[in-house]
Amino acid sequence: MRRIRALRTSDSSARSEHGFVIVVVLWILMTLAALATTYAAYVGNSALSLAANDATIETDALISAGIELTAYQLNAAPKDRRPTRGQFRTRIGNADLTVNYVSEAARIDLNAAPKPLLAGLFSVLGAAGAEADRYADRIVGWRTAPKQGAADNESSLYRSAGLSYGPRGGPFAHTNELWLVQGLPPALVERALPFVTVYSGLASVNIVDAPPEVIAALPDMTPDKLDGVLDRREMARPGQTSANDILGSAQSSASTQGSNAFRVDVGARYDDGRWTAAEVVIFLSGDDDQPYRVLAWGELPERAGIGGMR
Repeated sequence: MRRIRALRTSDSSARSEHGFVIVVVLWILMTLAALATTYAAYVGNSALSLAANDATIETDALISAGIELTAYQLNAAPKDRRPTRGQFRTRIGNADLTVNYVSEAARIDLNAAPKPLLAGLFSVLGAAGAEADRYADRIVGWRTAPKQGAADNESSLYRSAGLSYGPRGGPFAHTNELWLVQGLPPALVERALPFVTVYSGLASVNIVDAPPEVIAALPDMTPDKLDGVLDRREMARPGQTSANDILGSAQSSASTQGSNAFRVDVGARYDDGRWTAAEVVIFLSGDDDQPYRVLAWGELPERAGIGGMR
């Protein structure tokens, strides 16, 4: 009996140990399965991340190629005969590239434009006469340094409006600073942004390239005069037509001059249907070591990529 009891005890102990081993093995297998799942997810995410990174690198390379080709074309022309706008198409790798470029002189420079031109733009965009003048005053006030010893009336306007900042007292660094100018309605700012710049450095606008809204902003411009200007500039010969030829009279805020800054619209359509586009502002420095500098770079929706500049 004792032997039988011992055998039963031994058998029970063996089964217990065997069961414990099975549990441990199962736990190890479950842990390994979880690790395998985690690793598979990591590998999958890494692959997606690498693919996205490759696409970004490819996109940047295509946009950069469009910029390089534009800068080469513009720098190859003598400065006095450099085109103020143009476009071209080319094929690079697995994508078709479309490039449109235009001088920043086609826009109104927030830092250089006289008050009447600024007021004219706001009037064209829907502001009443007195309001347009007041908005132009706020832009001039933003960019003008306060005089020493004089009352800073511009800053007091910001304080009385409860704003935690004052005017810059210097040039606009970016057109988006318009959102910060005291008293300008947001809807008006949004409408104005496509027609202004901080890169031309010119008090005048190039009426050969400027959109109709900018030409309409010129002092003393009427709808009938605007129609005549738009008709005459269609027949203008690049480099051989003056602003007076198009306007029919002298106009201090108008010219046919370009600037060294260009807005370049680059669109790339891949063979697989993907699309990318960017709007880049470059400055032609005239330096052999660095023929141009990038001043601004932003993505564009497809509708703005092919078919012309915004």
